[in-house]
Amino acid sequence: MKQENQLSNDKVSRDASSTESVSRRSFIGSTAAVGAAGMLWAPAMVAHAKSSGPSKDDLKVAVVGYGAEGGVLIDSCLKMQKKHKVGVRFIAVCDIWPKNLKKGSSLLARYKKKYGHEGHAYTDIDDMLATEKDLDAVIVATPDFWHARHTIKCLERGLHVYCEKEMATTTQDAKEMVLAARKAGKLLQIGHQRRSNPRYRYCYNTIIKEANLLGRMTTINGQWNRSKVACVDLDWAPKDEIDQAVLTKYGFDSMQQFRNWRWYKGKGGGPIVDLGSHQIDIFSWFTDSTPTSVMASGSTDYWTDHELYDSVIAVFEFASKKGRVRASYQTITTNSSDGYFEKFMGDEGTLVISEPDARGKLYRESAVEAVQWEKWVKNGTIVDVAREEAKAREEAGLEDVRASIPAAEYGLTTKLGKVPYHYPHLENFFESIRGNATLNCPGEVGYESAVMVLKVNEAIAAGKKLNFTKEDFHV
Repeated sequence: MKQENQLSNDKVSRDASSTESVSRRSFIGSTAAVGAAGMLWAPAMVAHAKSSGPSKDDLKVAVVGYGAEGGVLIDSCLKMQKKHKVGVRFIAVCDIWPKNLKKGSSLLARYKKKYGHEGHAYTDIDDMLATEKDLDAVIVATPDFWHARHTIKCLERGLHVYCEKEMATTTQDAKEMVLAARKAGKLLQIGHQRRSNPRYRYCYNTIIKEANLLGRMTTINGQWNRSKVACVDLDWAPKDEIDQAVLTKYGFDSMQQFRNWRWYKGKGGGPIVDLGSHQIDIFSWFTDSTPTSVMASGSTDYWTDHELYDSVIAVFEFASKKGRVRASYQTITTNSSDGYFEKFMGDEGTLVISEPDARGKLYRESAVEAVQWEKWVKNGTIVDVAREEAKAREEAGLEDVRASIPAAEYGLTTKLGKVPYHYPHLENFFESIRGNATLNCPGEVGYESAVMVLKVNEAIAAGKKLNFTKEDFHV
């Protein structure tokens, strides 16, 4: 996966019977975070306007950090707007790299007439916050070590914040972000986008909780394997080099470090934090628990000029209500075999899911009779793969091939459709600001994830198993 620099509800309701409208600023300013549950993804923002042009009720948003991730988040919102009105106007973009700043500013300005976006460009976040007086929210997509400072500045300014993961490079910084959001009474959404993905939410709410198709979960496996080509250091054209005084001001020793900050201690956390946090977060969510211990092995096995571990294998122990769950996770940077996925194994079934997977797969244990799963097939909760494949072959005039398909393989309902990676999570954030939803990954949840993954690097350095306490996850 190519990397770019990434600088980066007390619920309020409207009284339908009232003849007096609530102003946009007073309504938005009064919202506060309320828990981790939220709605399944749906294009709810369609209802916010009938026209395709800008509205006075649009949320005004700035983006701090227009690298790869900041660009992806803006692009997700633009894609939403091409399909339906989403009630969001981007006003400003902030980045210390002129190349990125110009690119982001020009992109937003291009959509000014159609969507009302503005391309106000800033190098420094303090200048942006001092100038832009009418913002409602900020998306923070800067390097990890800037997340806390940028997020807290915005919260203290009275703005809601969507902050990319990982929250911070230290648990103390992550904790201060949560405390700042509480003090300001503003929303803080952390960018673990699987938390808003309807397929993942369906697996948790329906497959695991309601149908209990896995039985007692005992084991989890997960991985994110990347090829060597995807991990080569990023370079830059001489004409795009940032002046050293600017680099130093913003915490970078060199252009090399600026472009590849994820590999440097104190700047990022390496692949286990950059990638693994997405999936290890799901381990905790699906088991309804936080881990009790972690042990890990890692090193700069291949990229010997990097400061942070390029290959990591970690083993967590979770104490779920049903019993102990062991979870193994690996991330490597030399081979992309099997890509990335999460596998949840119980004594009655197995769930394999991945963010880009079109359906997700379920496997019934052979000791579990098919009739026990049949009612979930009949009501459309899951799909009998053998039956569906045979039906398709029959309708195509081909032979019955049921014998060649594992009888115990099932799939998730196709009604979930193809899910965009980021915009269900962005939508959840915007709708929570409006008071129509609650955050799916508020700061408290993101903090728990940060505690888990940052501990992995500590365990590698210590060369031994490290334990968690309940207090470790409390803010």
